[in-house]
Amino acid sequence: MSSRRAQEPSRWYRSFYWRIGLGFVVCVVGVLVVQSLIFGYIVARTRPTMPARSPGAFATIVAADIASELERDPAFDVGKYLVRRYGGVFFPVDVVLRNGRVVSNGPGPIPEPDRRAARAMLAGRGTQPPARPGGRAGSQPTLAPIRVGNDIVGVVVLPSPPVRGVWRDVGRVLSGPGTLVLIAATALAALLIFRPARRRLRALEDATDRLGAGDLAARAPEKGGDEIARVARAFNRMAAELAARDEAVQTSDRLRRQMLADVSHELNTPLTAMRGYLETLHMPEVALDGETRGRYLEIIERETRRLERIVRDLLDLARYESDAGALEIRPFAVQRLFEHVVRRHEHEARTRGVVMRVQVTEDADQVTGDPDRLEQAVDNLVANALRHTPDGGSIDLRAELDGDRVAVSVVDSGEGIPPEHLPHVFERFYKVDASRNQSSGGSGLGLSIVKAIVERHGGTIEVTSAPGRTQFRILLPGQSAPANL
Repeated sequence: MSSRRAQEPSRWYRSFYWRIGLGFVVCVVGVLVVQSLIFGYIVARTRPTMPARSPGAFATIVAADIASELERDPAFDVGKYLVRRYGGVFFPVDVVLRNGRVVSNGPGPIPEPDRRAARAMLAGRGTQPPARPGGRAGSQPTLAPIRVGNDIVGVVVLPSPPVRGVWRDVGRVLSGPGTLVLIAATALAALLIFRPARRRLRALEDATDRLGAGDLAARAPEKGGDEIARVARAFNRMAAELAARDEAVQTSDRLRRQMLADVSHELNTPLTAMRGYLETLHMPEVALDGETRGRYLEIIERETRRLERIVRDLLDLARYESDAGALEIRPFAVQRLFEHVVRRHEHEARTRGVVMRVQVTEDADQVTGDPDRLEQAVDNLVANALRHTPDGGSIDLRAELDGDRVAVSVVDSGEGIPPEHLPHVFERFYKVDASRNQSSGGSGLGLSIVKAIVERHGGTIEVTSAPGRTQFRILLPGQSAPANL
């Protein structure tokens, strides 16, 4: 169902940007219509027009004005007077004189029916047409006689007032061609305004499609500070987080597979040796003297202890890295911790002529943490140093204050660690010299356990090495309690 919906072509009228564009066009047209309504209303209220309720009164006023001028000057030019006096009105004002002359305030000719009605009034046969209900004149023109003395010398003719409303003004503004121009102009404006938004939305849509298809490198353009740019930035942050999580998952999966391979290899090595010697001991056709049989049993015992040590280290590492079990946090003396470690390795050091020195400053003697776990970490570092320190070398155990933290260091005079191996020394089963660790019985987990214990206490560990000097330096929070218990 979802795939069929995804393949269905989108309707243009459902598009976000087309809705905005069409809404913009409708909005502009609506604004112009309202503006035209207001304009027509204002014009209708302010321009000189024929009195809507009494056109006869207006015609009478015009007739009286012309009559007064003719009484004062019989040669008065009625046509010029109409143009000068009433040329600004928006309707025709015509005058039919007795001598047959017809003058007007505009260029248009007087309609023939209006002319006949004026002549009929001049002949004494015409009457004023009745007015429509509401004050509007009938279909006949409005007539007013021009009297000079007792004689009618002319007739003022006003056409019947047209039904002029506001909508006629709107129609005059929004004519057919004008409407087309308006629509074309607003459509062009919508295209120019909303096309960039459409392009950015399309880019965002393409980025989401690529991300949904599994391309974690897909990113959307973030230019601008509007809502689209904010959505794009939020999308890019989400894509970056997904990419980081995917990389972390892949790294974790790779490390898990590598650890399984390393564990299988480390466990298989002593098991293979034990099985080989046991099979040899059980062969009835192989005659073994007592010394050889004892040597075989000693090898089997040594490999058994090695197997136990590997399993124990794996359990310790899993417990520390998963925060299983609470630490017994309490203040303790670093000097006493160093003495315990030195006594544990004193016999091997004396046998090989390795000198072990302890140096603890007064301000760094007290540390808050789990003394048993930290002693295990320092013991692993010392055991690692003994394996890599030649006979007659030295190992120094130091503790000093570094700011608000205590620095615990184990320094040996061994051959050093090559620079290319330094970033990997804390990885599980990583061995700088595999053959040497194999002979010395190291499991390859000691430094990983040290790192896990130190980080569980809220500290850090670092290593520096050069030929003749290798230093492992642990930074602990001092008297403050560890952040991660």
